[in-house]
Parts: sequence; structure tokens; C-alpha cells
Amino acid sequence: MNKLVLVAAISAAFVCGQGRAEDAPAAVAAKPDNETSFNAAVVSDYRYRGISQTRLKPALQGGLDFVNNPTGVYAGAWLSTIKWTKDAGGDGDVEVDIYAGKRGQVSEAVSYDIGVLTYVYPSNDLKNVRGFANADTIEIYGQLGFGPAYIKYSHAVTNLFGFVDSKNSGYVDVGANIAAAEGVTINLHAGHQKVKHNDASSYTDWKVGATKDFGVVTGALAVIGTNADKTAYASPANGKFLGKTALQLTISKVF
Repeated sequence: MNKLVLVAAISAAFVCGQGRAEDAPAAVAAKPDNETSFNAAVVSDYRYRGISQTRLKPALQGGLDFVNNPTGVYAGAWLSTIKWTKDAGGDGDVEVDIYAGKRGQVSEAVSYDIGVLTYVYPSNDLKNVRGFANADTIEIYGQLGFGPAYIKYSHAVTNLFGFVDSKNSGYVDVGANIAAAEGVTINLHAGHQKVKHNDASSYTDWKVGATKDFGVVTGALAVIGTNADKTAYASPANGKFLGKTALQLTISKVF
């Protein structure tokens, strides 16, 4: 359910600097109006908002992104292998995220990003499982950036990830991606998921990690944890707590 790990990995390649005009390159190539990129990753455990989507097992992920640079309008799609819908008694083993939005600058120091994100779980069939709703979810989101820091809010306009009567659930996400050394970025995050009409399933999650651009690939290592209820987020397959504190390793590549 999330591209946060991949976004953090990509951000490791971005380091801001300022020098004298005479030290700058003679010319900087302008970005094309339209850009398309592809990404692929393997992750030791697919965590979304701190909760494992793969029963604490590895996942394969990939996607594509399009952006119109003059307007900041973008769209994309992203896929990951998952286990949770089948473990919950439904079916399906893939998540497909489709998103679109617009980003730009409020001022020289403040950026913004607004958009809509649809999470699709093909053939999940959870609506036919007692105690669950359809896993497919639509969220709208807005983000403000302040240098390396950001604050983001996501609001569900449908039921949230299979929770019954959970429309209007919300997630607050604050964090920062801080350049620490050449090719290395420190990634900090804290978030709170409010599940409407289901207080036992609401929780806070956090992450402390680092990414490094190796040129050929980007690596990310993070410690991720939550204070989620161990009963609410126990795997139906083996009873293991899906929000436990653990290390996560990601290897990714953008083409």
C-alpha cells in the first residue's frame, strides 16, 4: 500500500547545494515537458503504514510514473505482491495502486502535493467474508513540504482496506528526508491511522532509516514499528503480529 519506501530511496539521490555563480556548470540541461520513468524493487517485508502486507515476508514491487513538468501534473501506477487479502479469507495476491495529482511551490520555501490514490486488490472477494468489506480503497491526499520535512494527510472516501463502515478514516504522516553524506539520506517518519468507527484498529507507526544511492541501485535500511493492537493486527494465517518492530531492507532501481 505505499510507495513511501521507494520515494525515500529515490530521494537519497537528491542533495541540495549552493555555490558561487562562477562555480556552477556553464549550462544546465532543461527538463523535458513530459517525463516517464519506471521503477522496480525487492523488499524484505512490505510494510504499509507500519503493518506488514506480506505476512512479514518479502515482496516484489514495480511501477511507472508520468509528469508534465511545466504544470506539475502527474499520474502513475504501482504494483506489489501481497498476502493479507488471502490470509483474511478472501483471494488475490497483488495490489495495484493508481494515482494522479499536482505538485508545485506555494513559495520558495514551501511545496505542495495534492491528489487522489486508488488501491485495487483484484479478485480480493473480502466483501463475501464475514466481518470484512471490499478491500479496494480510494483516498484523497494533500501534502506540504518545508525543505527536507513534510506533513501529509490522507482521507478515505470509501471503506478503508476492508474495514466495515470505515469511510472517512484518515492518516496523518509527518517526516523528513535529510541529506547526511554523499549519496546518503536519513529517513524519519511518524504517522497515525484513525480507522473510523473502529478505535481498536487505530494506531501510530514510525520509521527511522537511511538510504544510499550506489549508482546501479539504491539501498534502504529502516527500523519500522507500531503501537497497533496485537489482536487486531495478528495474521490470520499464523497469528504473528503484523505491526511488530523489525528491520526492513529495500533494493530499488529507477529507469
